[in-house]
Amino acid sequence: MKYQKLAKLYEKLESTTKRLKKIDYLSDFLQELPEEDKEVLYLILGEVYPAYDERRIGISEKLAIRALGKATGNNKEKIVNEWKKKGDLGQVAEKFTKTKKQSTLGERTLTTEKVVKNLRKLPALEGQGTIDRKISIATELFTSAKPLEALYLMRTLIGDLRIGVQESTIRDAMARAFFKSSEEDEKEEASKAIQKAIDNANDIAKVFETAKKGKIRYLKNIKLEVGKPIKAMLAQKVNNVEEGFDSLGTPCAVEYKYDGFRLIIHKKDNKVWLFTRRLENVTKQFPEVEEYVKKHVKGESFILDSEAVGYDKKTKEYKPFQEISQRIKRKHNIKELQNKLPIEINVFDIIYYNGESYLDKSFKTRTDLLKKIIKQEKYKIIKSKQIITSESKDAKEFYKKALKDNQEGIMMKNLHAKYQPGSRVGHMLKLKPEERDLDLVITGAEYGTGKRGGWLTSFIISCKGNKRGEYLEIGKVGTGMKEKTDSKASGPSFSELTEKAKKLIKKEKGKKVEIKPRIVVSVTYQEIQHSPTYSSGYALRFPRITQIREDKPLSEIADIEEIEEDYKKQKRNFRYG
Repeated sequence: MKYQKLAKLYEKLESTTKRLKKIDYLSDFLQELPEEDKEVLYLILGEVYPAYDERRIGISEKLAIRALGKATGNNKEKIVNEWKKKGDLGQVAEKFTKTKKQSTLGERTLTTEKVVKNLRKLPALEGQGTIDRKISIATELFTSAKPLEALYLMRTLIGDLRIGVQESTIRDAMARAFFKSSEEDEKEEASKAIQKAIDNANDIAKVFETAKKGKIRYLKNIKLEVGKPIKAMLAQKVNNVEEGFDSLGTPCAVEYKYDGFRLIIHKKDNKVWLFTRRLENVTKQFPEVEEYVKKHVKGESFILDSEAVGYDKKTKEYKPFQEISQRIKRKHNIKELQNKLPIEINVFDIIYYNGESYLDKSFKTRTDLLKKIIKQEKYKIIKSKQIITSESKDAKEFYKKALKDNQEGIMMKNLHAKYQPGSRVGHMLKLKPEERDLDLVITGAEYGTGKRGGWLTSFIISCKGNKRGEYLEIGKVGTGMKEKTDSKASGPSFSELTEKAKKLIKKEKGKKVEIKPRIVVSVTYQEIQHSPTYSSGYALRFPRITQIREDKPLSEIADIEEIEEDYKKQKRNFRYG
């Protein structure tokens, strides 16, 4: 397929904020899309691989600018100056492609196949000469690109497509394109069947290929696969135990909310895979978990949902997430780190067992199965601590015990609910202490002065907006953090955040910098206030960064609707003191 055709679709999608209009545009496009071009679906989501594949395009703005300069015959300074004016590298690429200085004799028609092929080369590059090879691959694409193609090619390269399309938008477009019934119930059934297939496959192109046949029964043949990562089900927040019971009904399950990181465990025959909530394969980082699973969990094949919690080897006290988070990223000296930072696996759900999907089975059925198949051994692998109760008094006592054990709080779960991958569901609720917290992303910062000179010490934090790729500022954090990483104080340090943020700087103006939204942080605050200062229209009062959440993807940070909901709730429930 010509990339120009896809670029024109992008242009239409970007031209409207109306979801139904986007679905119309996508539906028309999908009806004409041949099966052999199914990988275009990845491009529409700004990727070149299915969601279950952890590889990402991985090219910085700096390298993309160098490639654009090479392809159009313009120097870096000229491109950067234009970027400062427009604020969109895509528009800059479009402008300079219109006036290319380089000879066009070698240009070819750009195809989606060529774009996918070139972009898939990028994650595999490593070692000496990697930067030059990445620039060469991107330059080849820009050299063949027409202005409109260059706009969206640049945005795809740097992960900033700006067309406002999510997986759910494509789902509904497929339902409209391939299931023509005029009956709303049948359309709804088709949409649900497509979503179920997406949940199972985690591959939008594979689902498109099947949905195109127009038969719901074919979609039902797409099953979970052990070894292929699945998105984790997410919880909503609740303010107190009574509110939880009101939402879930009684009795319900109450479990510890562990202060660790999500680990989804796959086993088939004698092979074990470990995935984070970001779908990253971390099996090599946790060799002991593989041993625990093989020894303590009965079954030929299964997928378990769990939380890995760190503990002190001597005192056996549980440690906060921040102290063990380095184990997720570390790929060397595994044995040494394993000994220094041991973890316990707390299993709280099962979604596949011995060839059968448990997604549609009730939580009670799933949790009863866990009790049968896990041979518990403390500080290795255990079933999540749980009670089933209808009594607020019992739930509150259990909550106190969780906090005493250095955990974050409790989870409250409806006993009859299904497992919904990737959804933030109302049948699973989290309750933490009165101090409020949100997961947000850093989008800006300012350099410090005096003894903090050279460090970024004032960080702009943002939530998700209503548009895809939109981040709305909600506050500035400049206090409450330690200065150096080796300090005994809790939470991240200015030096640690500076090191991470400097690699993501998009623009600099004096002491202020704009940062590419990649660093997810947990932020506590006292109150949400209306504010004209920030683009969200709200500001957090007394915010403090408590953790860098490398285990959480951008898709899981708070959005503007959650901020608005929390603002309304606090007016009813917030107690000062």
